[in-house]
Amino acid sequence: MRDVAVIGAGPAGLMAAEVLASGGARVTVYDAMPSAGRKFLMAGRGGLNLTHSEPLPQFMSRYREAAPKLQAAIEAFSPEALRAWSEALGEPTFVGSSGRVFPKAFKASPLLRAWLRRLDASGVRFAFRHRWTGWDGEGRLLFRTRDGVAAVAASATILALGGASWPRLGADGGWGDLLTARDVAVSKLRPANSGFTVAWSNVFRDRFEGQPLKGVALTIGLHTVRGEAVITRSGIEGGAIYALSAELREALLVLGQARLMIALRPDLDTAGLTTRLSGTRGKQSLANFLRKAAQLSPVGIGLMQEAAIASGRTLTSFSPSELAELINAIPVQLTGTAPIERAISTAGGITFDELDEHFMLRKLPGVFAAGEMLDWEAPTGGYLLQASFATGLAGGRGVLAWLNRA
Repeated sequence: MRDVAVIGAGPAGLMAAEVLASGGARVTVYDAMPSAGRKFLMAGRGGLNLTHSEPLPQFMSRYREAAPKLQAAIEAFSPEALRAWSEALGEPTFVGSSGRVFPKAFKASPLLRAWLRRLDASGVRFAFRHRWTGWDGEGRLLFRTRDGVAAVAASATILALGGASWPRLGADGGWGDLLTARDVAVSKLRPANSGFTVAWSNVFRDRFEGQPLKGVALTIGLHTVRGEAVITRSGIEGGAIYALSAELREALLVLGQARLMIALRPDLDTAGLTTRLSGTRGKQSLANFLRKAAQLSPVGIGLMQEAAIASGRTLTSFSPSELAELINAIPVQLTGTAPIERAISTAGGITFDELDEHFMLRKLPGVFAAGEMLDWEAPTGGYLLQASFATGLAGGRGVLAWLNRA
């Protein structure tokens, strides 16, 4: 029986461990944290979004340019297979109104507990508070532990250390230097599914921090997303923002700023809004008139005020047609990306050119990689966990095939 080390006790690492143990390997999972699945549990606080129910071609498009590299792994462990796997652990799933898939328990802890019991029963060992620091001169894995440095010999290794978001939960991206020192190409880790900074006025910030924008359409360039966003003290975040985070981030990198356009009433055209706003306002304040005539929320009207001030005008000076145009084309200048530590996920990582079809590093035979430390990104909606599970399974199968050939 061969000893295999899995470094990282998140979804990718745990799935790899399950595959390896079922294939007869002797598996130890190492993690720097005191327990498994810290970020997985964090993801489940608002309802664990495991995957998505949309057709596979549309599903795969969410991975953008990395889709061809992930196609085989996700086809081998599809959203349907993930749902069946969860149900076999005693956690059946359901499809929400948005098409997202959740466990019926609507949280991560029951699923993780059942999974860890299964892994324990299959003989998987865990070594917590073991921070991987590279290899020694004999090719053994080195770990920093409470008792000093530990050197571990393994027949094969799977790296599943995650990206660099929420480092307090274990994924800090420190592995990048260890791999680049071995001449493995690693794209710079960047925040994905993150918020962005905006130079709000003090009045707007103090009044609308934490307020949601519901049913809006957000646009940058040729990309438009319908959904919700939330005003933060330093900028804007939320599901619709996360869905555009790659385009917004790239605009900031290239231009130093990004111009986000917000449509407050995307189902109404300018002509229809102009008609609504051409009535007599009487003694009503403009804000009250906009609220009643166009069904705008206070935060939406506040955004219009911000845009008017930025243009050097007052909102009261706008004609009905100008107000109508502004309602569905509010420009918001993004000044930066929120810190990577607060991002939901990260872009960048080990480039796919460094991997063979089994997710083994070409320059480090016997070393495989899976999960978010690979160079792909996806929006929220179940795509992040799906690819982590699928690449973990693919890496585990890759190790078994490699060991059988060795």
